[in-house]
Amino acid sequence: MVANKIKQGGVCLLILLLSACSSVPIEPEGRYQIQTRESLYKLERWSFEGRVAITGKKDAWQANIKWAHAANDEKIKLAGPLGQGATLIQLTGDSVTIDRGDNKPLTSTQPELFINQQLGLFVPVQSLRYWVVGVPEPNSRYNVTATGFTQSGWLIDYKQTQQIDGRAMPYKITVSNEQLKLKLIIDQWVLNDAIVQQ
Repeated sequence: MVANKIKQGGVCLLILLLSACSSVPIEPEGRYQIQTRESLYKLERWSFEGRVAITGKKDAWQANIKWAHAANDEKIKLAGPLGQGATLIQLTGDSVTIDRGDNKPLTSTQPELFINQQLGLFVPVQSLRYWVVGVPEPNSRYNVTATGFTQSGWLIDYKQTQQIDGRAMPYKITVSNEQLKLKLIIDQWVLNDAIVQQ
């Protein structure tokens, strides 16, 4: 009797959680306006969970992604289906550590070059830290387009947004140049409380 009530309660809780997850409004991105996004530069802590697909001229892969940002610290966790092949990338200041879960973490003082050697594809990780929240990298020229901007030879296109704490945060992003296309879908944002589960 008690077990049935607990089971029914669990089902009700699951339904409520699923409906809460689906209640975040997803909207097509209107005309991109940097003026409405200036406050995003001031976000000190954020994290998101989502899915990423990267296609290069000779290689392609996709993974689940968790990214947590804090002052002078980025943690990016990539994993295949059911957590297989999990890799944790941690950028702190001018150094990067990549841990593939084999108790042999690798460290370098050339973050972007090292990450790209490990991934086998050129991904502008340091610029992505800004692009994923919806703003250009500061101190670098950019040109606004209808749904995003171009910067450093890349086209950043915000396909859809979602309302998080009163802010229009990216939901679906495409970052591309002639060599590579990166598609990112962000399923969950947490602003000012960034934690990546190890």
